[in-house]
Amino acid sequence: MADKRSKEKDPIDIVHQNAIHVETILKEQRYQKLYTKFSINPYKKVHILTDKPMSTNTDEQVEEDPAFLRRLRGAHLEPTKKYTHPMTESQEIGWISTPLISSDRSDRRLNFQRQNTEITKYMDAAWRIKEQTQNLG
Repeated sequence: MADKRSKEKDPIDIVHQNAIHVETILKEQRYQKLYTKFSINPYKKVHILTDKPMSTNTDEQVEEDPAFLRRLRGAHLEPTKKYTHPMTESQEIGWISTPLISSDRSDRRLNFQRQNTEITKYMDAAWRIKEQTQNLG
């Protein structure tokens, strides 16, 4: 029992530390990818910087990449135009916003027009007078 405790407390020598370090590096390199193609993230806002005031390269024209512009415009669309189905549970509410039936204003079964009685006409006039006196004073 005393031998086990003494082995646990002994520090790891430099050779073993180096072997662990080499093994760790080899594992990292095995799963590491080298990216050589970089592009701007189309989902972030692009900040366009102007040239320096005293620069002489004012007549240089930069060509626009049409594929990048398409992806940039697509990133700023609303979700119903981007995707065919809702991506989250909260998007399901209101995803289909087209009315189930066409609205016909002359159909009295579905349209209840605003009706003014004597009391509502009186109160509308009273509120208008009150607003006018507050604006003047």
